[in-house]
Amino acid sequence: SDLMNLSPWWVQFLADSGFDSIHWSDIGQPWAPDTEIMDYASAYGLVIFTHDLDFGALLANRKTRQPSVIQVRTQDVLPTAIGLMVARALSASRSHLEAGALVTVDPNRHRIRLLPI
Repeated sequence: SDLMNLSPWWVQFLADSGFDSIHWSDIGQPWAPDTEIMDYASAYGLVIFTHDLDFGALLANRKTRQPSVIQVRTQDVLPTAIGLMVARALSASRSHLEAGALVTVDPNRHRIRLLPI
């Protein structure tokens, strides 16, 4: 997962929840455009985990099956606030994410859209 605009604390939280992840700051430049992050994720089979809703529009423009994106739509995006909700959504949508999906997580529900969109 890519966590550029989310706290690096997510890496440890996700590891504890059984999901390997890496923070973009460990592999790329903080100012890299979203398209570069998407290209990297596609090349390495990674899922992007973000609070940036622009990735949904980029997926629609690209009309591709990769990369999968999980976007959170909440005010408080720290693991202490939404970690369990995110872990549940990840578990529930794992097979969709492997196939290619845009998963939107908000406090009330999570929604899965299969790619391409």
